[in-house]
Amino acid sequence: MRLSIIGTGYVGLTTGACFAEVGHHVVCVDNDEAKVRLLRAGGIPIYEPGLEELVHANVAAGRLEFTDSIAEGVEKSDVVFIAVPTPPNPDGSVDLSFIEKVAREIAGAMTSYKIVVDKSTVPVKTGEKVAETIKRYCRAAVEFDVVSNPEFLREGFAVQDLMKPDRIVIGVRSQRPVAAMKEIYAPFNAPIIVTDINSAELIKHASNSFLALKISYINAISILCEATGANVVEVANGMGMDSRIGRRFLDAGLGFGGSCFPKDLSAFIKIAEQLGYDFRLLKEVQRINAEQMDRFVKKISDTLWVLKDKTLGVLGLAFKQNTDDVRNSPAIELCQRLLREGAKLRVHDPKAMEKAKAVLQGVTYVEDMNAVAEGCDALVIATEWEQFKQLDLERARRALTHPIMFDGRNLFDPAEMERAGWIYKSVGR
Repeated sequence: MRLSIIGTGYVGLTTGACFAEVGHHVVCVDNDEAKVRLLRAGGIPIYEPGLEELVHANVAAGRLEFTDSIAEGVEKSDVVFIAVPTPPNPDGSVDLSFIEKVAREIAGAMTSYKIVVDKSTVPVKTGEKVAETIKRYCRAAVEFDVVSNPEFLREGFAVQDLMKPDRIVIGVRSQRPVAAMKEIYAPFNAPIIVTDINSAELIKHASNSFLALKISYINAISILCEATGANVVEVANGMGMDSRIGRRFLDAGLGFGGSCFPKDLSAFIKIAEQLGYDFRLLKEVQRINAEQMDRFVKKISDTLWVLKDKTLGVLGLAFKQNTDDVRNSPAIELCQRLLREGAKLRVHDPKAMEKAKAVLQGVTYVEDMNAVAEGCDALVIATEWEQFKQLDLERARRALTHPIMFDGRNLFDPAEMERAGWIYKSVGR
């Protein structure tokens, strides 16, 4: 089918590349001319495993192209996906100005029937507003359908999640666009749920908020584990074997971050408030998440006593592994907290250092993870990169003033670290 994707961020670019990979012709649209030039020249503006290869292969095959013109994207497609940002307002509600602007431009460019699909994460009832906007600004008397098709991609695993999804959610107001949407997703061999638009929009926020709840729950359990000498990893493993619970998202650590969970949680609380419900459970999830960082910083300061003029090596800047995204990164927040306490930092991340430089100044960026510990008083692990498990621990131990490690992601075994001569502080163990 002929598809266009408006917005080439993590969601839009990955979605476009994967749609092209299964045989659709895709036009990716972005209003950032520099980004479009970069993509046309073979560059990739984000790091996502497997994405660069997909983009290059499908551009070469003629199934994927890029433009900065929404009108061109609409003209060349039968189905138009909206994948633009929905940033938070100061009060936690969602800024829908990008959605509204794109809907107006789509309306102005339409000359024949189109299916307009909202893939951005939006509050319930946004689909109704998109339909009203298109109807109001459409210059020609053409028919259209608005569909809600939320994404469930994890940064760092987005290609995998798109090619092998758990489910496809399609929210519609009529049955007319259903066949086309099923045709688009047929190559992915995933269960398809067809529902009304409001339910589809709620599924997205309800899912992300529940996953954030799981993370805060296991972090709360980690506090009890530390107080009793229990091991939160073993507790999580025992819980996760229950098929009603599952093991995923039960890893204790610094708390969740990134561009989705904090934003979506705040938005869902605000949505509930506007509908007359005080979602106190999700407010507690936020509180536990914030306090988890407080506890980790206190763990560092209690061990080192005075942080002022101490030099700490920090491994990890991205908000999670396999991405260069530092938006709302717990690792960045931790660094900023340590800097405010007067510490000096040597930092490393496999992919996120260039983007981190825009938000984290006053630190020393180190290209080699094994060199981070040199001249430091302690080592801190802030992101769960798999590479960090291969750290030369003996070299790091010798390089440190004292062999102290604060592991915010529980990458190492406490007993083994103790036998190797480390003072090892992790989370919930």
